[in-house]
Order: sequence, then structure tokens, then C-alpha cells
Amino acid sequence: MEILTAAARLFAARGFHGVSIEDIGGAVGVSGPALYRHFSGKEALLAEMLLDVSSRLRESAVAVATSSHGPAETLDALLDAQIAFALDQPALITVHDRELGNVPEPERRRIRRLQRLYVEEWVTVLAELHPACPAARLRAATHAVFGLLNSTPHSAGELPDHDMRPLLHAMARAAIEASVNDR
Repeated sequence: MEILTAAARLFAARGFHGVSIEDIGGAVGVSGPALYRHFSGKEALLAEMLLDVSSRLRESAVAVATSSHGPAETLDALLDAQIAFALDQPALITVHDRELGNVPEPERRRIRRLQRLYVEEWVTVLAELHPACPAARLRAATHAVFGLLNSTPHSAGELPDHDMRPLLHAMARAAIEASVNDR
């Protein structure tokens, strides 16, 4: 995990093509070639990074959906989890936005599948809250909320965390309500 974290920071700062395997190795205190014991190359490392985060997000959504009581509480918990991810992992958001195209196609398909499943967890909860709203609209609202929350790498540090979290939560809730009620 330390290798993936270091690589995410480097890729976010300098771009996938601006980082060498030696740079990544140096960031974790090993030689670049030592990383080949863990990954077949830089593309495989990037693929593992994005598969890992996509899998963790989906798993967290499933855990929230199965442990919360009622759709409103579940939505709040999903929002809190996504906000925590956005604020705690800005490098991963940046890397995903900029570098998914550098992931080999088979892994890119797996990443996209995990992301679709993650979105559908949200859509299921939103459909319980707004049963008359079409699934396509709920899906679009979910993607819009992700865009809002995942824009945090651009505003990191502007507000203290204890102010930013409730602000993002309120904005995301308002965006969802506006999208399902403005028909």
C-alpha cells in the first residue's frame, strides 16, 4: 500500500509520464527495479492503484447500505464516506481523472465495472428516497454529486476540515434534492 500511496502522490504532482519507476522506488526507499517484484511495470502499478480504490469505494458503499437504518441515513452515510475519501485522498482523485487512459484495457474495464456498481449502490438508495424519479435521473444526479465532491483537490486547504465536511455534505444534499425535485 505504501508503494501505491507514494505513486499516487507522484502521479498527481507530475503526471504518469513524468514519473519513472526509479522515482517511485526512491519515494519508498527502494531501488526502482525492486518494484518489479511487486508490479510488472508502471502501467500495472497504476492499474492496481485504481482497481484498489474503486474496489474499496464499492465495498464501503455496500457496507454502508447493509448497516444503515433507512434510506435517508444511508444516503448521509454514503455522502460522509465519499466526502472523507475526497478530502483524505486528493491524489487518487487527480490520478483517476487524468490517468485512467494509461491503464491497460482489461484492467480499465474492471475499474469501470466497479465504478458502475458503486454508482448503482447510490442509485438504489436514492430510488428508495425518491421512488417516482427515473433511475437515469438518479444516476445523473449521483455523477453530478461525485463531480462536486471530487473537485476538492482544487480547493484543498481553503477551509479547515471541520468546516469543509459539513459544507460539502450540505451542498451534495442540496444538489440531490434539486435534481430529483426539479422536474
